Amino acid sequence: MAMLLRKVWESVSTRSTSSNSTSTVNSMDRFDQMMMYVQTASTGEFDRIPLDIFIQILKILGPKESAKLSSVCKSWKFIVSDNRLWIYFLQNQHEPWDSTFFSETHLRSGPLRTFPNSVPELSFMSIYGQRAQVPGAIIIDGGSGYCKFGWSKYSAPSGRSATFLEFGNIESPMYSRLRHFFSTIYTRMQVKTSTQPIIVSIPICHYDDTESDKAARTQLKDAIHSALFDMNVPAVCAVNQAVLALFAARKVSGIVVNIGFNQTSIVPILHGKVMHQVGVEVVGIGALKLTGFLKEQMQQKNIYFGSLYTVRTLKENLCYVALDYEAELSKDTSASFQIASEGCFTLSEERFKTGEILFQPRIAGVRAMGLQNAVALCMEHCQDAELMVDDSWYKTVVLAGGSACLPGLAERLEKEVCGLLPPCMNNGIRVLPPPYGVDSAWYGAKLIGNLSTFPTSWCVMKKQFRHRSRRKFMW
Repeated sequence: MAMLLRKVWESVSTRSTSSNSTSTVNSMDRFDQMMMYVQTASTGEFDRIPLDIFIQILKILGPKESAKLSSVCKSWKFIVSDNRLWIYFLQNQHEPWDSTFFSETHLRSGPLRTFPNSVPELSFMSIYGQRAQVPGAIIIDGGSGYCKFGWSKYSAPSGRSATFLEFGNIESPMYSRLRHFFSTIYTRMQVKTSTQPIIVSIPICHYDDTESDKAARTQLKDAIHSALFDMNVPAVCAVNQAVLALFAARKVSGIVVNIGFNQTSIVPILHGKVMHQVGVEVVGIGALKLTGFLKEQMQQKNIYFGSLYTVRTLKENLCYVALDYEAELSKDTSASFQIASEGCFTLSEERFKTGEILFQPRIAGVRAMGLQNAVALCMEHCQDAELMVDDSWYKTVVLAGGSACLPGLAERLEKEVCGLLPPCMNNGIRVLPPPYGVDSAWYGAKLIGNLSTFPTSWCVMKKQFRHRSRRKFMW
């Protein structure tokens, strides 16, 4: 170790020793304490190394070797445990630092125990070590259109399947259907059910605050747990899909607008919990209707296509939402896209008319309120509920779902909502596009799966679930 330090010292000793740290995580008091330890403790010739150079040496050595140096003496232990050093190491991992910081400061204590207004005092050296020991988790995001699955340690989902076409309506809490669904995913991932914890997204359904809907939500969650525990899964974390999409945007409170397969849900969330008592708004237009409307327009213009998949591909690559619909009608908006084995397709006003039905459903012959009206109504309900003194919690709107990735949708929705609400409410409203596109909920689950406190803080163990079920039965 000493020889390695000498070599590194020789390579960096020519650097300037007057550089200042730019980190704001620790105060100058911490720096002064470090200097006191270094000046009063003797480590031989290493006493001559300036503190900033010593920190650079630690960065070059890496986390494992740096951790070993903490046992040399008290002063080195104090320096090595500095948060700035371990933030540097965390920043050089695959996961973005801002996501790591958000998850460790807001989610580490588990569901409904977030820290919305303050950041707890943390040791990032301990967090680094704990994250290295986390087993990871299997993530299954069973969306209404497509299911995404993979490992939390991976950078993206490893597989996808058409949920409704292949498995039927998984929102219905039928044990056999859920068992088949999960068994198929495990088979495709080629892993044993008993090896890893699992994080499952709960579909956005049974919206109301009525007793029947509460019972239906509980029944669905219990069916998910029962199916997985009967497959010998060691631990289960089941979280609402909208909540996961909000986490992916590094928020614990806000409104999630999820454009699903058949409908769009506007979900108010406070501190990681869906506010059913405020009310979840639902608009009867989803991705399937958008694709179907584009198909109708293409048929009216005698544009031949081989399948609905072709239409969906054109929607994803050519369509957008106009900021000003009337002004867009007078523009030349023609654009082309090449699809293998089908040729080149050219669309014009169909490109922005498709997304316009979210705001003007009557264009597609649908009797429903526009998306902007539903979001504004949800915000009014949030304000009337007076759940917080500060009403800014519901002014961040996060889009989710594949069709929410249409360019221009976030800007148009923000403009329309601000125009509907009075000035006392519309100040500070922000609409954010899906942070990870169609995979936002999956990435929200990934933040949980890589937490330093996972799985103990978020998961239900089989023994806990069985004990709770017995108590409910006895009652």
